[in-house]
Amino acid sequence: MKMLKKLLTLSLAAAMAGTCLASCGNTSEGGSSDNAGSSAGGENTIVIGGSGPLTGSAAQYGVGVKNAVELAVKDVNDSGMLGDTKLSVIFEDDEADAADKAVNAYNTLKDKGMDIMVGTVTTGSCLAVVDYTKQDSYFQLTPSASAQDVIRNDNCFQVCFTDPNQGRASADYIADNGVAKKIAVIYDSSDAYSSGIFNTFKEEASAKGLEIVTEQSFTKDSKTDFSAQISAAKNAGAELVFLPIYYQEASLILSQSASADYKPIFFGCDGLDGILSVENFDTSLAEGVMLLTPFAADAADEATQKFVTAYKEAYGGEIPNQFAADAYDCVQIIASLIKQEGITADMSHEDMCAKLTAAITGGFSYDGLTGTGMTWSADGAVSKNPKAVVIKDGSYSALQ
Repeated sequence: MKMLKKLLTLSLAAAMAGTCLASCGNTSEGGSSDNAGSSAGGENTIVIGGSGPLTGSAAQYGVGVKNAVELAVKDVNDSGMLGDTKLSVIFEDDEADAADKAVNAYNTLKDKGMDIMVGTVTTGSCLAVVDYTKQDSYFQLTPSASAQDVIRNDNCFQVCFTDPNQGRASADYIADNGVAKKIAVIYDSSDAYSSGIFNTFKEEASAKGLEIVTEQSFTKDSKTDFSAQISAAKNAGAELVFLPIYYQEASLILSQSASADYKPIFFGCDGLDGILSVENFDTSLAEGVMLLTPFAADAADEATQKFVTAYKEAYGGEIPNQFAADAYDCVQIIASLIKQEGITADMSHEDMCAKLTAAITGGFSYDGLTGTGMTWSADGAVSKNPKAVVIKDGSYSALQ
């Protein structure tokens, strides 16, 4: 019965995907897939689909999410918490592309029998598909797409902080802990994630009595030479440079600041997580960099250490970043909701979406790697507290 239903669903999805591709003018090929060693659409299997950058400059985010989703699915299946029901994974590379590749990846997941979506990983790609997941009635839980617009529809929820919350929390931490008074900001004006954090940071910084001495922007077409922005910050006497940007650009700013003999405090958000793994980057330049994140791999609690150990054993000693931790929580949250609501593999993805959407906003609470007592409001945002970390001796260390 389940297999017949899956075959009918896949046939319909393929036809709809073709129609969508024609109407949207997509001509690029879909991303590569990986079934994580599991069979999508088995008789007692609920298929978790995800997409993110597995190649390109943001690959650390996507690979971390994919790895953690696979690890969490294995842990759920091994635990037997869902009885005879199993989870499986399909994951597509969308290259953090905000247009064709993201939509193509989504359509491929549909074709392969996705029941529930974890993702997408990056904000731009998520914005490209959120209206499709709403139209198609898929429950969507993103680990790391943080723009407010990502959750504009009632089927999509976040495990990460929204951009405004990151900006507000960063300004509050800097002010409340006396980190600095004179602030420079370098942000990507062409990126929704970066601009969203900056706008709220600026408003909260003013309310907290912080002085933004210079605002410096760049775009996706001018993100290799930061000499002008660094010079402006240095000349303005900024004690701290706030970087609501991704780790690749941040590594260049740190390197070019060192060449300019400028050594302020650097402070960022979750996009900086991954800077220690940038190829050919002198990680000693990141010493003392501060950032807000929901996860610190050196935290002493049992759950964190168990996750870090398992992740390192599974993936060649690699230390998981906060994107991986958020993704692990995503799967565990979904599994807990599946168990709570008695969701079975023979249900349609539309019925699963209806049950999961009602349940996650109906008093559900979850203690995970990235927060305790996590709850979700009807607008899709998560309620949890950020953690401040500093890079010390080449690793992340939690701050009070």
